[in-house]
Amino acid sequence: METNGTDDEKRPFPGVPESEDEDEAVIVSDAGSTPRSRAESDNAREGTVQASEGESCSPDTCTCGEQTADAADTSDQRVATDGAGVANVDENGELGDLEFTEPATDVSQDVYDDAPDTRVGIPDGVDLETPEYSIRSQMNDIETPDEKTWFMELDEAVIDEGRCIQCGTCVAACPSDSIGIDDDGLPELVKMCTGCSLCWDFCPRGGLRYERQWKITGGEDNVKGAGDPITEFSAKVDDDWTDNAQDGGVVTGMLATLLEEGEIDGALIATESEEDAWKAESFLATTKEELIENAGTVYNQTMALGNLNLEQWEDKLPDKDWEDLSLALVGTPCEIEGIRALQDFEWDYQKQDEGVRAIDYTIALMCTKNFNYQSLMGEMVQEQRGIDPEDIGKMDVLHGKMMIYGHDGEMILEEDIKNFHDAALKGCDECADFTGFCADVTVGSVGSSDEYSSVILRTEQGVKAWDLTEPNLEYHDLEDKSAVGKLQGWDKKKAFESLERPFDPDAPRFIDYTDHAENYGTALNPHDQGH
Repeated sequence: METNGTDDEKRPFPGVPESEDEDEAVIVSDAGSTPRSRAESDNAREGTVQASEGESCSPDTCTCGEQTADAADTSDQRVATDGAGVANVDENGELGDLEFTEPATDVSQDVYDDAPDTRVGIPDGVDLETPEYSIRSQMNDIETPDEKTWFMELDEAVIDEGRCIQCGTCVAACPSDSIGIDDDGLPELVKMCTGCSLCWDFCPRGGLRYERQWKITGGEDNVKGAGDPITEFSAKVDDDWTDNAQDGGVVTGMLATLLEEGEIDGALIATESEEDAWKAESFLATTKEELIENAGTVYNQTMALGNLNLEQWEDKLPDKDWEDLSLALVGTPCEIEGIRALQDFEWDYQKQDEGVRAIDYTIALMCTKNFNYQSLMGEMVQEQRGIDPEDIGKMDVLHGKMMIYGHDGEMILEEDIKNFHDAALKGCDECADFTGFCADVTVGSVGSSDEYSSVILRTEQGVKAWDLTEPNLEYHDLEDKSAVGKLQGWDKKKAFESLERPFDPDAPRFIDYTDHAENYGTALNPHDQGH
């Protein structure tokens, strides 16, 4: 067909086959309808088709009887085959205006021709088997391999059992930052657990065989007596600020010296909560004044290793390169065991990693037990003995006594420490590490007279800290080594009675959960048992 004129005139209509005879050219005017000749189509465009004399048909009326109901229903679908299904294209390929249906207001609109769950597009005769929701329960019934340990195992065996010692090692160990600290100071899952097993492996009451860690850190003799000290002293700092310090103020004095000498950039210590009197919280001291202000002992745990995320201390470490940071850690023996074990492995501890690597000095506080804050201060001190924690200026555990002083220095209470054992953390009974075998320096009151601290140096790093501090100290040889040894022996005996597993310094460092469950009777795969 020859055409001339505009580009639109040259463009062939969709669905129109070429023909030498224009009168016989076939046009498909309705999708799925019978092809018609050019002449028939011309008549259709004029609005009528002559059927016989006296009868006519149009798109809206039929008197000949040949236009059926089905044809009438589809008469409005004037779409070329290339534009089938497009409602605004006529048989000549011309675009018309779109018409929209106004949405109903204040009522639900049924937009489905069928039920919403009806599947479409399935060929006739094909039956597809679709899994039902029961597939989820079937998957949940799949047993987890015993060697894969999840946080819920730690929860089952340690936290729910009341054996957690609140050291925070599990928080520091988690490579996905999935473990946080709840309002009670206990570990809790805050993101999905990956089942990496590290929280279990490094827990001193779970997978970490802490007595093996002593030997790895300090040597073969670290399982006897007071450990394997290089040297021991009774010492005190001779300065006015020691009045509020514990015993001789050696810990504060040593940390202040390390800061002044540029050996450390800060020290992770305990401070008293601003909201709750005598409740301990972690604090990063970066000045001598902050150390002196927080001198003294608060008798509950701080989850210290759960606070090694340096981002929370960013304002106290301005312009510091975290990779070059050097910190000291003051903690209980279990906390020192935890940090030593973490540092032995080059795994990535995520947000805690720089903090774990930054600990260069460790100072352990001699410890037989630590306490649950609410049980000790809320119940035993305030409710049972009528002492408001706000009225307490200093607390001390000395010579087997719990001693509480007012802000004026006057003693308010002196009572046998045994009377407070119900407030102690249950997991402390399993600890045989009174003197902190894994620390660089151990400091406490046992073995020295009043106003002096007993100091045990265990590593070359500890000797270095002592040598720097020694000019500011008044000191002599440890006054009573046997007192330290006796209390260490008592502590170990108590642990042997409480431990459900064998005490074996020569066994592997990590305890499989299956072995622990066998000794303690805890559930294997507790999530399969509705944990």
